[in-house]
Amino acid sequence: MNIEFITSVPILQTQRLLLREYRREDFDAFAAHCADPVSAAYLVPADRPAAWRIFCSQAGLWLLDGAGWWAVEEKETGRLVGSIGAFFREESTVMELGWNTYRAFWGQGFANEAAAAVLHHALEVRREPKVRALIAAANESSLRVARRLGLSFEADTELYGKAVGIYTRERGSPV
Repeated sequence: MNIEFITSVPILQTQRLLLREYRREDFDAFAAHCADPVSAAYLVPADRPAAWRIFCSQAGLWLLDGAGWWAVEEKETGRLVGSIGAFFREESTVMELGWNTYRAFWGQGFANEAAAAVLHHALEVRREPKVRALIAAANESSLRVARRLGLSFEADTELYGKAVGIYTRERGSPV
């Protein structure tokens, strides 16, 4: 029997961060983030079994679409500081960006740094014509990241029954 393994998650690096595939040992930090009511205020809060399904789904997107979520690791320490995605929702052909920094690492610029690398990957490497982010109006920290990335408000919509704004940027548009 000949078994071939395909590594489908590109590795991205910034000055401080390594964006890499999810690993089983990342799950405890991911589950804690999903269960933390403060960290998950703008997500769908999830208990451990639901967090496992989300974690596996995010990892599996790479096999379906060649796009998905990365674990965000601090290069210097090897600590997992969050996750970031460039992915497609079932009903959309527009690549979506999403980012989560674990609470212990808030305010250190990790979301900005990781999101800038993923935005570059989406627009310049993958050549996506447009990207979007869905952000709740009260999520001021994610709105700041979106502004730094040059994303502009396009419209209001709902995500999981919650009001969010659609923020977009097209390839070639100035920051």
